[in-house]
This record gives sequence, C-alpha cells and structure tokens, in this order.
Amino acid sequence: MSASRTPGSRWSALLFDLDGTLADTIGLILTCYRHTMRVHLGRELPDREWLDTLGMPLRDQLRRFARSDQEVQAMLATYSAYQRQIHDGMVAAYPGVREVLEHFASAGTPMGVVTSKRREMSERTLRCCGLDEFFAVLVTADDVASGKPDPEPVAFALRALGSLAAETVLFVGDSPFDVTAGRLAGVRTAAALWGAFPREVLEAAGPDYFVAGIAEMLSLGGADSRRAGG
Repeated sequence: MSASRTPGSRWSALLFDLDGTLADTIGLILTCYRHTMRVHLGRELPDREWLDTLGMPLRDQLRRFARSDQEVQAMLATYSAYQRQIHDGMVAAYPGVREVLEHFASAGTPMGVVTSKRREMSERTLRCCGLDEFFAVLVTADDVASGKPDPEPVAFALRALGSLAAETVLFVGDSPFDVTAGRLAGVRTAAALWGAFPREVLEAAGPDYFVAGIAEMLSLGGADSRRAGG
C-alpha cells in the first residue's frame, strides 16, 4: 500500500546522493584518483576524465583506465587504501545541508542515501560530516548488483522505505547518473548544481528540477521551484 505524504513535506520520502550532493568530497576523490594513476600508470591524467564518471561505482570508473581486469583490482586496492588514510581530514558537509535535513526530519519525512560508494566509506563519510543520524536507509555499492545509472539502487531504497509510490519520492543528486537512475526507477529527480557537473550535462539527463543551493529543497515542488528547462 502506498504511503501518504508526510505532513509538512511535499514528498513521502527524500533520497540523496552522497558525494558532491551532501558531502563535499571532490578534493578527496581527485587526490585519490591522481595517486592511483601515478602508482599504476606512472602519470596523472586530466581531472575532467575522472570527474565525468563521478556517480558511477568506483570499479566501473577504474575500468576505463585499467589495461586488464587484474589492474582494475589492483587500482581499486590502491585507491581504497589511500582513501582510508586521508579521508577524515578532507570531507565536510556542504553549507546548509544539516539545517535542511533537520527541517525534513522534524517534519517526519523519511530520508535515505543512495550512493555508489561502498558501505565502509559511506558510513565513515556520513559520520565525519555529522549526518548519519538523519537516514533510515543507506544503499551502497555493496547492496546491489548494478550501480547507478542503473535504477536498481533507487528501487532498493524504495523497497527499504516501505514500497512508497515512486512518483511521491524525490531523489537529489549532482550527477547525470543519479538523474538517470532516478528517472528509470520512476521517482522525481532534482539535479544539484553545486557538484562536479555543469548544468548542460545535467540538463541532458532530464531531471524534473534544478536546485542551485541546498536550501531550495525547502520549497521544491511548489510554484516557485524551477522546473528543468524552465
């Protein structure tokens, strides 16, 4: 049975991407990428080549640069080990995120995170950012067979939240892979403009909304919110 919308919220539930949406981890991610390319390829590659794949599972990102399946595994080990070493000093919640989450939590709106990170580092990022208390559901790369842009992670979150009517749920993310996964799962999507992707790339994925700042979440869906293409 579909849940009704929670009083005080336009949505029956909210889903968020993690990196580049809730947590400012872009510097961390690029540092780990550069280190991994130096170790395995002997040189750094352009940052944009990595940024263009943000939102995909790490293994899928690395497969674009590795010369064999064995090298993918070795790169994954290098990246992950280095990330564990430097993580805590390089992550923080984006300004205003906590206040927005507090607003929806006080309204009783269920919230979840749908990320392409593995569970260990997802939980660690949320703790370091002081955001772990807000989410009833955390879907990571360890929980699904196919990551974003496949809809499986979003569908998994919907089931975990209690089989909500997809059209009453909003998924907020900063990458076209988030938008595509959300659309294919049938939820509404909002493209966050403060992440790593330019607006034109996000626009091509077809989000329902654009949000220039996290505080716009408080009115999203109303007459004053900006529909994509509007």
